[in-house]
Amino acid sequence: MKSLIVLIFNPTAKRASDKKIVRASHFLKSRGYKVEVLFTEQKGDAESLAREAIKESPSMIIAAGGDGTFNEVINGIAGSEIPMAILPLGTTNVLAKELSVPQVVEDAMEVVLSSAPKTVSLGRIVRSSALSNSERVSRYFCLMAGIGFDGEAVFRISETLKKISGKGAYIYSGIKTLSGFNPGELIFDIDGRTYSGYSAVISKAAKYGGNFKITPDAKLTDPLLYICLFKGKKRLDILRYVFGIIVGRHLRFRDVEYVKATTVEVKGNAHVQIDGDYFGKTPAKVEIVPNIVRLLF
Repeated sequence: MKSLIVLIFNPTAKRASDKKIVRASHFLKSRGYKVEVLFTEQKGDAESLAREAIKESPSMIIAAGGDGTFNEVINGIAGSEIPMAILPLGTTNVLAKELSVPQVVEDAMEVVLSSAPKTVSLGRIVRSSALSNSERVSRYFCLMAGIGFDGEAVFRISETLKKISGKGAYIYSGIKTLSGFNPGELIFDIDGRTYSGYSAVISKAAKYGGNFKITPDAKLTDPLLYICLFKGKKRLDILRYVFGIIVGRHLRFRDVEYVKATTVEVKGNAHVQIDGDYFGKTPAKVEIVPNIVRLLF
């Protein structure tokens, strides 16, 4: 019998099923591995289960779920030598698309077993209340931090609708957010240079929301943050940005800044999402943390 593989499974993920986990477990066992399956029951479980699992020194941890599950497991293992692989079962599976991990269970497990771990740099966001540093919150992200319109759209998502319609919940929330979006100005200190705008996406990965690319040059292995800063606040501006992103021309707009950096400080009042889940509100600081996690892809 080969070494232990821990599989952390989120049964509420959009494309999750017990049958898929049985298939994954059977595939791994057929290759001689011992497999331990851990089930999440609520938000935060994947992170705490991952923290406990690394104490067993498994050969790897497989996160089975969506981007939120992947983010939790990454936060649980960051800084350890235990590599993480993924089995995409979520709504959009952006990380799976970024890493070219297939959705077919057996194909995804083949990638897991045939890949060597690659060291990845993560973004880390620290949110602090304008009133007290005692309320600081810090988390790693693998894909992106969305600030402003993006963050507010995620904030307004109905979890019930998300379970039913998946991507449709994001689209509906985006439309609803657009109808009442009236942002205040945000100040961005990017590696010592000051910018202003109303929304931003700070990325570690090229892909966003599926196969769209807001920061097309971003790479997980790059020790850099890629910032796309949107300076318009009107509804027509937001619609123009969305269309520009769809056709891949948004970086040509005069009111869009595209910057590479290692630190970003955001001042002002805006909602924030990381890796597709709501995080909180600004002010916040985002920084790159080089070579902090190992991924199999």
